Amino acid sequence: MTPGTEGYRGFLLDNVLHSPSQGDIHYNVYIPDSYDGSTSYALYMTLPGYEGLYFQGVGANLMAEEFGFEAMDYNDQMIIVAPQLSDWRETSANQTIALAEHFLERYNIDRERVYANGYSGGGETMSIAVGKRPDLFTAYLHVSSQWDGAYEPVAQQRLPVYFAIGRSDEYYGSEPTIRAYNTLKALYEQQGLTQEEIDEILVLDIKEQDYFTERNAPNQHGGGGLFAYDEEIMGWLFSKGTD
Repeated sequence: MTPGTEGYRGFLLDNVLHSPSQGDIHYNVYIPDSYDGSTSYALYMTLPGYEGLYFQGVGANLMAEEFGFEAMDYNDQMIIVAPQLSDWRETSANQTIALAEHFLERYNIDRERVYANGYSGGGETMSIAVGKRPDLFTAYLHVSSQWDGAYEPVAQQRLPVYFAIGRSDEYYGSEPTIRAYNTLKALYEQQGLTQEEIDEILVLDIKEQDYFTERNAPNQHGGGGLFAYDEEIMGWLFSKGTD
């Protein structure tokens, strides 16, 4: 592992994990000054949209999105990892898994408080990652994206998933998100879960145009970045695993 040398708003930029199986994995990381390894901390991984991928420039994800910074308000004992990968497909999903495993092995992490979100293309990547390894995560926030991963492992693990998207998202539309929600819901119904039990672990949040208009968003897809400021959405994510 090669540590970065530059900082940005508390994050150390452009660290590189040299994975024997997945190659070089670039990421930015926030580790609270209070962390000394004696107490287990939560872990949060946030994957960006296209504008935050590595070829866009070091730290571009942090400069474009606020999920990593807003997360600090929910838990001051949480390590925040903001990977900068090369695309939103299988390779990047495998690198995300490798990076999560690295932090779980190297740091004192509370395995009951491992959170993730993916926005736009990052949601495509993270859906593949949680579909492969739902056991690594406590809860997942899927933002303004489409689900490209497997469903059955997520349902078997009963991984809590929150879907948030605009009704008329300009890039994906809301239909793929609705289908993903309904697919997972059907799997839970097959398990015999009640609607109340399903609602505890599966949320579909379709935002209408007024949500974005009131917040001066230029459009619904770009407005998905505003979900980082939404206490109902972010609060749901970080409430999981705290019972």
